[in-house]
Amino acid sequence: MANSKWWQKAVVYQVYPKSFQDSDNDGVGDLNGITKRLDYIKKLGVDVIWLNPIYKTSNIDGGYDISDYQALNPTFGNMADFEELLNRAHTLGLKVMMDLVVNHSSFEHEWFKKSLVKEKDNPYRDYYIWCDPIEGHAPNNWGSFFSGPAWTYDQASGQYYLHLFAKEQPDLNWDNPNLRHSIFEMMNWWANKGIDGFRMDVISLISKPEGLSDAPKDDNALYGNAGDLVANGPHVHEYLREMNQQVLSKYDWITVGETAGVTVDEALKYANLNGSELNMVFQFEHMGLDGNRNPALGKWDDHHVSLPELRENLVKWQRALNKKAWNSLYWNNHDQPRVVSRFGNDAPKYRVLSAKMLAAVLHFMQGTPYVYQGEELGMTNAGFQDLKDYRDVESFNAYHELVEQTKLVDKEMMLKYLRARSRDNARTPMQWNNSSNAGFSEHTPWIKVNSNYKEINAENALDDPCSIFYFYQRLINLRHKLPIITEGEFELVSGNEKDEFVFAYTRKLEQQTLLVVANFTANEVKRNYDVPQTRKMLIQNYDEDKDNYLRPYEVKVYMY
Repeated sequence: MANSKWWQKAVVYQVYPKSFQDSDNDGVGDLNGITKRLDYIKKLGVDVIWLNPIYKTSNIDGGYDISDYQALNPTFGNMADFEELLNRAHTLGLKVMMDLVVNHSSFEHEWFKKSLVKEKDNPYRDYYIWCDPIEGHAPNNWGSFFSGPAWTYDQASGQYYLHLFAKEQPDLNWDNPNLRHSIFEMMNWWANKGIDGFRMDVISLISKPEGLSDAPKDDNALYGNAGDLVANGPHVHEYLREMNQQVLSKYDWITVGETAGVTVDEALKYANLNGSELNMVFQFEHMGLDGNRNPALGKWDDHHVSLPELRENLVKWQRALNKKAWNSLYWNNHDQPRVVSRFGNDAPKYRVLSAKMLAAVLHFMQGTPYVYQGEELGMTNAGFQDLKDYRDVESFNAYHELVEQTKLVDKEMMLKYLRARSRDNARTPMQWNNSSNAGFSEHTPWIKVNSNYKEINAENALDDPCSIFYFYQRLINLRHKLPIITEGEFELVSGNEKDEFVFAYTRKLEQQTLLVVANFTANEVKRNYDVPQTRKMLIQNYDEDKDNYLRPYEVKVYMY
């Protein structure tokens, strides 16, 4: 990998603008708030900021329902505010990656408004997916990813339109070359603004299967599961290669696709090192390991995944993409629970230790790491006790379907599941200090602040040289300095395959070896990995090394 790209050595920091920093005290984060905190992000040492959608929106799904791709959400600010953010970031040596949401638009987008008119010569009708009823009902049995049907009937035109998400998020018809041209034009417009790349929302869903046949349906489920049918559709790679030719290949960008349903074989196409499509993809297999064993409940559960299951999946992706494609490394984002609550232990005794352990396990793998805002502080799940505290459309829809409609779970169990899995766990305001509203805003925030903000906040972290923040800073610095982290061969330590407590792997480059040993449990265990006496300790989460003894959630990284 002598010709490695800049983004292969980079670390990305994800900002969810609505919850990061409120500068005008209306209870909602904004662009000027992000600009105000750029020095903090720079101090962490990352290279790229990924902004969740900041476009004009109907606000049905956290900004992922865009009503104008070339205008900004006025709640966040105006174009001058964005340009100031971009310029300030560039001055600090930080790149800015935008979120691209083009599987669907908002129902308030001009294209969809024009699409509603059913006339043969209306070019916008074909920008979306319209179908006639079949025997008086929807064209197929597909369910929305947000519960309910994936089709909505339009009385005026007598047809249904497809929406894989909320009914206010109609799917765009990528089979229409005019639609693709409009999207590529918009992307080049943003390029001229000076942005540094795109994260592409559910990009694996843009090519729908021919025939739109029924999807498999689980017992007790109201609708068919369209996910496997729609993901990685017949023309998706053709369309992304066209996007690459028309837009991406013109710029020295970072690009990552959110690819629901992606397999290793598909990832080798999306993220091939030949650069014909995208730089990397987000795969979701490790995010689905702790889903409910009852398929009708989907992701809604509260159990912890076992280490052997988690390790097997992470190792599979490390091996399969080696020298062929590029991994994205992430534990959490705006759609996932907080990592320390999900894969670690958020009890006060173990929170810091397990957060550091999880960070090291991820950051020494091959790929580009993503840090979600507050992850570097060890922020935890929200712990909301009441349904009224939630704001996420997916959470409300799931409660309505599973508790009220199908009665598959009772109210208390569903609230328990929401506390474990709701997307709102990641969307509570960033915890800056121990003042009112955690320093996020002087106004009541749009969603409640986590009640533990007085102990867990950035001000405390920056004052503590042993904090999770400085541990992340050191991990990022090591990635920048050591080629072995970017280029080294990944291998699981022999015999570690079935270890239920410890994850141990190596990275090797030429004559160097890097060994990562991580205890995923609150137990003290003993393991001997025959580490040479000449070893150097790169990083650890305890003050001293007890050789073969691993204390609760201990991680040690040696180089020799």
